[in-house]
Amino acid sequence: MRKFFAKYKFFGIVLSLLSIVIIYLIYNALKPKERLPIYQPSMINPELVDSSLHYKKKYHTIADFELINQNGDTITQKDYEGKIYVADFFFTTCPSICPIMTKNMGAIQRNTLDDDDILLLSHSVTPKIDSVPQLKKYALEKGVIDTKWNLVTGDKKKIYELARKSYFAVLNDGDGGEYDMIHTENFILIDKEGRIRGTYDGTSSEEVAKLLGDIEILKKSY
Repeated sequence: MRKFFAKYKFFGIVLSLLSIVIIYLIYNALKPKERLPIYQPSMINPELVDSSLHYKKKYHTIADFELINQNGDTITQKDYEGKIYVADFFFTTCPSICPIMTKNMGAIQRNTLDDDDILLLSHSVTPKIDSVPQLKKYALEKGVIDTKWNLVTGDKKKIYELARKSYFAVLNDGDGGEYDMIHTENFILIDKEGRIRGTYDGTSSEEVAKLLGDIEILKKSY
């Protein structure tokens, strides 16, 4: 009897390992793949959605834009076509949440540095103050890598319209006028088709970690 078991011991080990592999493959095949929602106006807090979009159910994408970055280059939606990107709204003289947000956006930059499919886009909400030289100074101070991260300025009303009607980043409480000021801690994850796939508190390290995880989930969907 002992000789019998010894003879077939190797066969038994191989069969056990093969069974484990088969079970693992079946489990992975049956396990639902993680997917991120595609955010539409009807899924967002109504206070963040412009009234003109309240009844739009689907096909929401970020509107076309034309802004100027820290190097004086024109940046449009075409620079982000076919890319996953994280967007936010800030200003360089902000003493409160913006330094934390910039630090956390810097962490995202470091974690995605070798991935050309991931970009960052920060919109100034005080474009008159945040001129190209001011943005460049800020970019150098914060370690912004030009090929990865654009800090953009431009027409204030256009930027505010993007914040309210495209990114759903702020309450609809102004018109982009001279004394109007929006302030939001939101980071917004945008997919390669220009659709919102997640919103996160840019001042929270836990939320930023979740954002990085969601970027990986989104990458696997392509």
